[in-house]
Amino acid sequence: MNQKSAHTFARIPVRERGRGGGLRHVYIETYGCQMNANDSEIIASILEGQGYTITSDPRLADLILVNTCAVRDKAEQTVRNRLKQFKSIKRHNPDLKVGLVGCMAERLKDKLLEEEELVDLVAGPDAYRQLPAMIKDLEDGRKAVNVLLSLEETYDDIEPVHIMSNGISAFVSITRGCDNMCTFCVVPYTRGRERSRNPETILREIARLRDKGFKEVTLLGQNVDSYLWYGGGPKKEFYKQPPEVRASAVDFAELLDRVAAAFPDMRIRFTTSNPQDMTDRVIDVIARHPNVGRYIHLPFQSGSNRILRRMNRQYTREQYLDLIRRIRERIPDIALSHDVIAGFPGETEEDHAQTLSLMDEVVFDFGYMFAYSERPGTAAARLYEDDVPRGIKIRRLNEIIAKQNAHSKARMKNYVGRTFEVLIEGNSKKSDAHWMGRTLQNAVVVFPKTGKEKPGDFVNVHIEDTTGATLLGKRV
Repeated sequence: MNQKSAHTFARIPVRERGRGGGLRHVYIETYGCQMNANDSEIIASILEGQGYTITSDPRLADLILVNTCAVRDKAEQTVRNRLKQFKSIKRHNPDLKVGLVGCMAERLKDKLLEEEELVDLVAGPDAYRQLPAMIKDLEDGRKAVNVLLSLEETYDDIEPVHIMSNGISAFVSITRGCDNMCTFCVVPYTRGRERSRNPETILREIARLRDKGFKEVTLLGQNVDSYLWYGGGPKKEFYKQPPEVRASAVDFAELLDRVAAAFPDMRIRFTTSNPQDMTDRVIDVIARHPNVGRYIHLPFQSGSNRILRRMNRQYTREQYLDLIRRIRERIPDIALSHDVIAGFPGETEEDHAQTLSLMDEVVFDFGYMFAYSERPGTAAARLYEDDVPRGIKIRRLNEIIAKQNAHSKARMKNYVGRTFEVLIEGNSKKSDAHWMGRTLQNAVVVFPKTGKEKPGDFVNVHIEDTTGATLLGKRV
């Protein structure tokens, strides 16, 4: 899952507090990936159901919840600094309570609760149903902690309040947790074992979104390709089930096929994929349905087989490139993006060169690129010395970024002169006289308004130019 940091808040409709009391105003701030954004919407739904108001101003809040990411050290430092800012607000509002929720909760609960006294409440990703009771503990003068991980929790009966949506596109979670155990990744320790949602609840949630006017959904999971519903419980228990249960299971290819067929007037996207789990059946479903996005986020992390083994990635460079070949043969207009880590422990200049050469072979449309940062508790932290000097990491990262920027510009130039269906998301950031939308390939398009379209419309746009990151065109 790509980790673009989000620092967001939103309002939901005000509901009066009941006689039982309760914190009146809650401020939610979110950092990290799309999974965290979706979790904030689940939290908002739970709190709204208890009669709470979500405010966009932390100075007005009785409770502040910071939804956190623990995948990279920089994100943790950002959150820690933000908590210190909230602590200064408490000096002027002694009744203010601050809660830490999400992926940082398990790892830093003791330090933040006791050593720095930055938070009053700590809730892990599987404890959100308990938030009303935990807030009651705060009102009674007790600190509240619940970081227990679940083998079953998927929140599939909770309809998220889409506070982080533009009203056009929404995320729909289909799995929680991860079983892959990549040595660099903290997610299995912060989000627990992998489990999948009931497909019927997924279809019902998308139907509600369609009825509310949403035009696009993204099926969301740490690794969507390993989605497997067999009646509930963690994926690791699937092969212990009787033959008739295994035979009736729904995998990701079938789920994607059902969703695309049930909602032909909506765009269907998904993220994130894992190369070891993407099947030809999934590729065929994408090719068969014109409403499924022609865009796959497919992290490769390193172009070196030696480093891939150290990362515990369950594929080789050759297998990854063969998967790319099969995808492009079946879906010629596909756009591809990646995650890559520079400076993993033990990475040599030759390993780095293999990463650059893999990028040259594929020529990705987009990329999410990071320097390795050691995460306490991971296998990499236990097994490997972080032996690549920071200066070398940054130099290698800059070379990766430069190459991806060149590839992105080349890919965008290939779109010039062609006509694409664009879903209008809203005004361009630079001009209210222009719309901004996206193609099926997830490319951003800016074009002049004609007065005959609105956000949520699908329109055809002829691409005339590109800035390198954005396509420019006119409606046809």
